[in-house]
Amino acid sequence: MKKIIFFFLVYVLSTGLSAQQKTYCNPVNIDYGYGPIPNFTTWGKHRSTADPVIVNYKGDYYLFSTNQYGYWWSSDMLNWNFVSRRFLTQEAIDNTPNKWDDLCAPAAWVQGDSLCVFGSTYSRLFPIWVSTNPKENQWSKAVERFDIGGWDPAFFVDDDERLYMYNGSSNVYPLYGIELDRKTFQPIGTRKELLLLDDDKIGWHRFGEHMDNTFLKPFMEGAWMTKHNGKYYLQWGGPGTEFSHYGDGVAVSGHPLGDHDHFQHVSLPFSMKAGGFIRGAGHGATFQDNWGNYWHTSTMVINVKNNFERRIGIWPAGFDKDDVMYCNTAFGDYPHYIPDGNTDHLKSRFTGWMLLNYNKPVQVSSTLGAHYANNIVDEDVKTYWSAKTANKGEWLITDLGEESDIYAIQINYADQDAEFLGKQQGIYHQYIVYSSLDGKSWKKLIDKSQNKKDVPHDYIELEKPVKARYLKLENIHMPTGKFAVSGFRAFGFGSGQKPEAVKQFMALRSDVTDRRNAWLKWQPVDGAYAYNIYIGQQPDKLYNCVMVHDVNEYYYPGMDKTKPYYFAIEAINENGTSEWTRAEAL
Repeated sequence: MKKIIFFFLVYVLSTGLSAQQKTYCNPVNIDYGYGPIPNFTTWGKHRSTADPVIVNYKGDYYLFSTNQYGYWWSSDMLNWNFVSRRFLTQEAIDNTPNKWDDLCAPAAWVQGDSLCVFGSTYSRLFPIWVSTNPKENQWSKAVERFDIGGWDPAFFVDDDERLYMYNGSSNVYPLYGIELDRKTFQPIGTRKELLLLDDDKIGWHRFGEHMDNTFLKPFMEGAWMTKHNGKYYLQWGGPGTEFSHYGDGVAVSGHPLGDHDHFQHVSLPFSMKAGGFIRGAGHGATFQDNWGNYWHTSTMVINVKNNFERRIGIWPAGFDKDDVMYCNTAFGDYPHYIPDGNTDHLKSRFTGWMLLNYNKPVQVSSTLGAHYANNIVDEDVKTYWSAKTANKGEWLITDLGEESDIYAIQINYADQDAEFLGKQQGIYHQYIVYSSLDGKSWKKLIDKSQNKKDVPHDYIELEKPVKARYLKLENIHMPTGKFAVSGFRAFGFGSGQKPEAVKQFMALRSDVTDRRNAWLKWQPVDGAYAYNIYIGQQPDKLYNCVMVHDVNEYYYPGMDKTKPYYFAIEAINENGTSEWTRAEAL
């Protein structure tokens, strides 16, 4: 045994393999399909998917999401393999105007030894599909027609093997639940009303980009059920998929269809990501990895070329000692460690690697129209730089401002003059990244000039940190459209000190006008490029987090008007974070 270990260590050292943990960075880097609906692409063809479900089936992870004409599987939550499949039957394609909605807001669940899938529909033309070998795309129909149907469905098998379905997507009607016969999938009884929004009382239920109840009443959609310690946690997405505050709420009961005829709202969102590079954490699913750790996947918002231009994120989640359900989205689009064993998700999986090039100088080979170079480093996925062409040799250079230790790089491509509709296969990105200490002498850092994978949000963890001040991205090949980038992000550590703690942090709350609203204000910290604001209803349970850049105030209108709220803030720079400073709104 000692000889085996010795030779393994020699092999690792000789091949340069690292014993470090593997990391990932949101949004998930998968080959997102392009929007398939023609009248949703009049402002420009673009990639899109949403409403993700991840299911752990026989030790592998299966990811289903809206209108991808297939699904992905992974053994490690890092490398995802696409399986092409139309779940909509030919009869449905021929007889429904929504023939593009192959798996719109899908449901996926494990029942017995089978993986089951169903897509949103009331048309009675969509089967329930089952498989015991989904890797090989082997599916059969459990039922030809699931007559009761449901939009944004979710299926839940309880410990006693009874089967329930939850569904609903409306700004008028509630979420519903019903028990089904697990063999025939026929309903047992009638649907039961389970949950309605309460936006007059709970601020984050309000509709609008800033939760200000503009234009429409808020939406409730995307149900999901998780059972923990005998309690049932009904999750739902709202108040609107277009908005930064799109999140997942949770309500709790002692029964899968409601204790005493209802679920009790938790007045803070369970998952929320209202700031940072890419925002939104709504309409998703909670699952466990192979070590029993909880994770939450949900929809992230772009909303530029269409309201439904979206991506997918994954975050650590779980339950605290008091059975409070949480989702840890702090630094939610920075590098995080992937599962490697049982862990405490309250301590996050964040690597600690900081963003090194926020609003730093940029040079580019050419610029198309108003898609300016500084959009590459403004930490906003909604804006992007575009070169005039997709030609080999178009380039960008980012100046970190000082010599830094670079641990990882994320390249977020944008869609400019894309030509595709629907899912594409066989397309790919090719590029080279160079590093330099002086901006004159360049070394090849990442070579993907022969890459044959579609990597719209490519994330590369370096085998070992590299010292550099300048990074250059050179285009070799684009799958379609111009060479366009919404974020070229370098992670690691600068050469300075962490920021000082925030001073004079205050939370102002009115007792006269609207107690759902708080105005947070603080003294700016020299050298800080961003701040994390943590939010909770108990001082030791600040589970919501918002990252803001270049400001010293934040308007938070998401409170329950009847409850106290507690806040903490930390300053962020290229070298780390400060200690927390606390405030409260009682």
